[in-house]
Amino acid sequence: MSTTERPRILVVGGGYVGLYAARRILKKMRYGEATVTVVDPRSYMTYQPFLPEAAAGSISPRHVVVPLRRVLPKAEVLTGRVTTIDQDRKVATIAPLVGEAYELPFDYLVIAMGAVSRTFPIPGLAEQGIGMKGIEESIGLRNHVLEQLDKADSTTDEEIRRKALTFVFVGGGFAGAETIGEVEDMARDAAKYYNNVSREDMRFVLVDAADKILPEVGPKLGLYGKEHLESRGIEIYLSTSMDSCVDGHVVLKNGLEVDSNTIVWTAGVKPNPVLSRFGLPLGPRGHVDAQPTLQVTGTDYVWAAGDNAQVPDIASRKAGVENAWCPPNAQHALRQAKVLGDNVISGMRGFPQKEYSHANKGAVAGLGLHKGVAMIVMGKVKIKVKGRLAWYMHRGYHGLAMPTWNRKIRVFADWTLAMFLKREVVSLGAMENPREEFYEAAKPAPAPAAAAKTEEKAKAS
Repeated sequence: MSTTERPRILVVGGGYVGLYAARRILKKMRYGEATVTVVDPRSYMTYQPFLPEAAAGSISPRHVVVPLRRVLPKAEVLTGRVTTIDQDRKVATIAPLVGEAYELPFDYLVIAMGAVSRTFPIPGLAEQGIGMKGIEESIGLRNHVLEQLDKADSTTDEEIRRKALTFVFVGGGFAGAETIGEVEDMARDAAKYYNNVSREDMRFVLVDAADKILPEVGPKLGLYGKEHLESRGIEIYLSTSMDSCVDGHVVLKNGLEVDSNTIVWTAGVKPNPVLSRFGLPLGPRGHVDAQPTLQVTGTDYVWAAGDNAQVPDIASRKAGVENAWCPPNAQHALRQAKVLGDNVISGMRGFPQKEYSHANKGAVAGLGLHKGVAMIVMGKVKIKVKGRLAWYMHRGYHGLAMPTWNRKIRVFADWTLAMFLKREVVSLGAMENPREEFYEAAKPAPAPAAAAKTEEKAKAS
């Protein structure tokens, strides 16, 4: 820990905004001007737009994350959580992964906690659902899907087989549509290596409460995306929701009932609930209320950006859209982080703050290998692209937006190798319990009397 008398800039969160803001501050800061401290439960930042491709095996999971200590060598990186913030004393309470919680004083504060999955009290969801917010969930989904194919290929029980080969995805935004497109692509490839499983045996279901999917790319491209996924045998049910999924028995509001071992939840995000304990002004949906300068309303030493902040969209408001707010996407997060970093330095030196303004440049989405949609905004002209070209645009944009040249090169290397080598379709489900096999080998043998009783019980049953 730093013991200097320098002012401390505390960055709460090491995600996209936290990483880029800290890098910007360190780049602009004079030597010894301040101490930058980044606190996050994980020691790495995850580039979330690549999670669907990581789940499909198109990108190595290690290349989707950026180690904070490597990228921020001049910052303090604390692996833990900020549980409370005392605004009057300017002190944050840090709960490390191990050990007692402790207080950390600060002079300037950056709130970059991002968002968490938005869930509802649906019976069975907590027990059965799989999220798609972190690389761990992405790897888990990949291993889980391939494990279901293993189960289906090895059983003669038709009910077990049907449940294993039914995959339900809830949420039709970017995360849901991209994930089901990538996973269906992977499952289709994997089925070629199974004697008793074919794509026709599988059932993919996409559910959304809205009346369309991919709203970010506009109605026409959203309709194209829907028709494309349906042409691949994916069932799409709109204007409906999931009522329950107890023990994998999925019941939709429209009356459809299916049994599935795989229920993927991508139905939106919400600001991190811990924000309510920070003593900051919050908007109606729990976001930190920020000004166009990204300063938190009513403060001159706190800034916020990204998914946990409601930031006025000045560009849209100038174009006549009332009460417009910046949407929670990587395009805004990257640019907000840079302005935020500059404003923290300006605020520390007593200079005027700069307002954040960025006109939407469009959106891109990948729906599996060589398939995608893209909407490019050039002034008042919107260019709509679909198919292979849109997929190239999707990969090009996110490949270049990936933080650090180290990770950019690794991601493009993965894609290049995939052009010549077949996709890996091996399940590593044992990763979730890696010590189980060793424990079985190393645990003490039962006493003879206990072993005899166990054998008698087995014979009786």
